[in-house]
This record gives sequence, structure tokens and C-alpha cells, in this order.
Amino acid sequence: MFVEKRELVAMHAGELDAWERLLASLSAAQITSPLLPDGLAVKDIVAHLGAWQARTVARLEAAAQGHAPRFPQWPVALDEAESPETVDRANAWIFEANGRRSWADVYQEWRQGFRRFLELLRAAPEPDLRPGGTLAWLAEYQPLEGYPGFLDYHHAEHRAKLEAWLRSQAAP
Repeated sequence: MFVEKRELVAMHAGELDAWERLLASLSAAQITSPLLPDGLAVKDIVAHLGAWQARTVARLEAAAQGHAPRFPQWPVALDEAESPETVDRANAWIFEANGRRSWADVYQEWRQGFRRFLELLRAAPEPDLRPGGTLAWLAEYQPLEGYPGFLDYHHAEHRAKLEAWLRSQAAP
């Protein structure tokens, strides 16, 4: 499947819009109370997404500036393949590290990160987004060929689960 850069940007911008609409529809209690399965709050999910998207932004910035990625400092060392074990440890740390942060701070960081991601994606030359381009770290995903949503997939996955949970709570 071939996806052009403009389509990729539009998909990601659409995902940001979908999240913005969803979050705007929720009350403060729905966002901050640990009502979700596994005792999570919506705030926890957004903090999780923001932390992982910061790694994607670091990779895009590195490609744009011609250096190795400068990832956010986490106390959990991730292996190159981001194995399930290290991802689980990182997710536990993300949850713990963001537990006491305000919703306003978590939301602002996530939103700014998503906007930065879109800015970098718009600025990336289309050949860089193809296999063999400067974004070699995306080789597994090939954003313009075969896997059109390398960031929004993570966001869409969590949004779909959240929307399903909200529908189940509204059911009689």
C-alpha cells in the first residue's frame, strides 16, 4: 500500500483532532479518576502516549538535524528492539512518574509533543520517509509504504479502547 506524505500528515492531524474531541467531551473526574480497567485514569493514558511520542519526536529531530536521537532520560533502559519486557518496565515507570502530575501539565506536554511531531513530519522530505531514507529507524514501519500510521497507530489503539470503554459505561 502506497501512502503519500500529505496523506500521512492528514491521518496524524486527524488523530490529534479525534483525541482533542474525545478529551473535550470528558469531565475532569472522568479524566483524572482511576476508572479504567487496570485502575488507570484517562490522564495516565495520555501521559503514556506523551512519553512514547517524545521518543518518536527525538527520532524525527535527529533525522532532520543529522545526528543520533537524543531520547528523553528514563531510568528504564530500553533495548534497541524495545522488547516487551523493557516496554512493560518503561510503562510502569511512566505511570509512576506521572501519577502526581496535574492533568493540565500532562495534557499540555502531550499536545505540544503531538504538534511538534506534526511539524517535523510536515518538514521531512518525502524521500526520507521511504525505506532507505534518513529515517532508517522506521524501517520496520515504512511510513509511506505498508504501515501508514507509525505514531497514530499507538494513539488510535488507545483511543479505540477508551471509546469502547466509554460506550460500555453508557450502556443500560
